[in-house]
Amino acid sequence: MDRNSRRNFVKAISSAAGIFALSPSIESVAKELDTQLLIPQVPFDEDMTKNEDYWVWVQQSYSISPNVINFNNGGVSPQPVIVQDALDRYNRLSNEAPSYYMWRTLDEGREGLRLKLADLAGTSPDEIAINRNATEALETVIFGLNLQKGDEVVLTKQDYPNMIHAWRQREKRDGIILKWINLELPSEDNDYFVKKYEEQITEKTKVVMITHLVNWSGQLLPAKQISQMIRRKNKNIYVLIDGAHSFAHFDFKIPDLEGDFFGTSLHKWLSAPFGTGMMYIKKERISEIWTMFASDSPQSNDIRKFEVLGTRSFPTEMATGYAVNFHNSIGSLRKQKRLHYLKNYWVEKALNIKGFSVQTSLKQEFSGAIATFALKGMTVAELSTALFKKARIHTTGINWENINGVRVTPHVYTNLKDLDRLVDTIYSIAKEI
Repeated sequence: MDRNSRRNFVKAISSAAGIFALSPSIESVAKELDTQLLIPQVPFDEDMTKNEDYWVWVQQSYSISPNVINFNNGGVSPQPVIVQDALDRYNRLSNEAPSYYMWRTLDEGREGLRLKLADLAGTSPDEIAINRNATEALETVIFGLNLQKGDEVVLTKQDYPNMIHAWRQREKRDGIILKWINLELPSEDNDYFVKKYEEQITEKTKVVMITHLVNWSGQLLPAKQISQMIRRKNKNIYVLIDGAHSFAHFDFKIPDLEGDFFGTSLHKWLSAPFGTGMMYIKKERISEIWTMFASDSPQSNDIRKFEVLGTRSFPTEMATGYAVNFHNSIGSLRKQKRLHYLKNYWVEKALNIKGFSVQTSLKQEFSGAIATFALKGMTVAELSTALFKKARIHTTGINWENINGVRVTPHVYTNLKDLDRLVDTIYSIAKEI
């Protein structure tokens, strides 16, 4: 790509983010990012899953450490350099005259970002609120719902702890009843999941919470089929979907899942700045949800009522637009295929190691990048520690309901040599048991 093409691309993405024409200073920020974009011109219908020459561009777009192999992207992902630089430049711009640039200039950029996120999510911009993470998004709904004593909420023991704690707080405070599902994972039977949820639904059910992708093991749940089952039983039941690990990981549009609410973190699979998130509420449900932070019109149908946070990180929001552009330059489906391929690449090799077991499906209908494994004769802590000491491989240990193992989470910047080192290190550890 020649320099003029790169300049035109930067101008295009900046305009789409709603930031380019706001002020001369902001225009200069976008121009400074010009030299960093070297995006390969590859047709989007071309399968690049195993084309390592293509993925070298992606790998070089990140500033990852050459001394630590990061396989805990499930916690939080690094940002491409262009996102880091945008964040730094907008932060420095804000410091020139904080209240002017933040509140009179950058604050307007949120509407442009809302348009970009809505386009990626397949929703109306008026259904998207920009916040700090999936916890904030989901707890806004959990605490904002009008529930009465005796109302039932269906959830699983494999849901994320923050959500479980939020529901338990409502249980203590309001006397709602929590109906628990205990999933046996992994599973490659969608009917199993639908049935497990259906068994807990009664005439008193008011809310069903669905974790789209279980963070502990990488199990993908059939959120759409579960939602459809719920609608058949009672159209008035609220469906809340935790999409912290599925958004920008899998190729789907939020309305396809047929839920009422959806929350996600953008600093995971979108590789946006740390502390960025998004909430979706179906338009007709917005007025039914009270705000977490006080609003002058808490029962309005304007999604922006959920963004009254006081002083916030405007540079973080502005830089998120660059993360969306970077994601789109790869493509959602291409990214999903690559992430699934990376997981299967190392797991299929490791299956031959004595004592190795995996707690994640290898089928693309049920999994993506995340896999959790164990070695017979070793505790989770021992295994995770050994990986780091032997090869500086950073993972996370999982001890949660029915799931015990080490979670390995590569990302689009992960190269195959690092996955080979992972397999070789597991083999070396297994020989010593």
